[in-house]
Amino acid sequence: MHYSVLLSESIEGLNIKSDGIYVDCTLGYGGHSEEILKRLNKSGHLYAFEQDSEAIKYSSHRLAEYAKDNLTIIHDNFVNLKTRLDELGIDGIDGIIFDLGFSSPQIDDPNRGFSFMKDAKLDMRMNKENKLSAYDVVNSYKESELTNIFYKYAEEKYSRIIARNIVKNRPIESTLELVDVIVKSVPTKYAMTRHPERVIFQAIRIEVNNELNALESVLPDAIDMLNQGARISVITFHSLEDRIVKQTFKLNSEISPLVKGLPEIPEEYKPKLKLINKKPILPTEKECMENSRSKSAKLRIVERV
Repeated sequence: MHYSVLLSESIEGLNIKSDGIYVDCTLGYGGHSEEILKRLNKSGHLYAFEQDSEAIKYSSHRLAEYAKDNLTIIHDNFVNLKTRLDELGIDGIDGIIFDLGFSSPQIDDPNRGFSFMKDAKLDMRMNKENKLSAYDVVNSYKESELTNIFYKYAEEKYSRIIARNIVKNRPIESTLELVDVIVKSVPTKYAMTRHPERVIFQAIRIEVNNELNALESVLPDAIDMLNQGARISVITFHSLEDRIVKQTFKLNSEISPLVKGLPEIPEEYKPKLKLINKKPILPTEKECMENSRSKSAKLRIVERV
């Protein structure tokens, strides 16, 4: 099934208390959640967010023994972290984990339309109840909108011509139809060595699931909900995600420049966080050999002060 990336490093980084309140913002297929639950007594509790109903079904079965006392699964995007936990009367958290990678079953299931290697109807929705799909993005967005998405989320130098050719070849129904258009839009050598379809699919997936905007929105809420001494572990898989996490953690771990140098710093301007690791923690060589999808992973951990 799914290989949980940086499993021991991210869980150990949380400094779990047996009676604490924890949140897994990306339940997926339950690997990180299970390790948290193993460390809780009957007073501890885990709230797990997940958009994908298939992942929830699998994890509910996998984690059934914890469900009565220790586990609440919330079928929602983690962007609604504060709202949903407020509804449950939770105003303080002892640890939060984000694993921003996609689960192997989601990528490998051709019916989900995530993979550029298997033919399927364009979809890419994490939550199948959402209206916007990859088909809608590819077939209804303006050329300028597609160009912007490919520049912003894929950093692809041939974004404009790829967008132009997508518009010319509409309707595009399937993943491999889209791959064909992308590959034919760039020089042959570039297509064979750089595989632009990989990053273009990533960009469309980010747009469909509003991934980066959700991450930017939720991190300040997550920080504000932490109890003193509580930690956040975030596992990212591409540079745009990591940049958001790094910048947010850096901003919240420094004294505001507005009051720097004052003899007494007002409380609201003091750092909220302490960086546990200044440089990201990377997977070991052994883990990368076991799971090639771990190679791009980076783990950052912070603590509320």
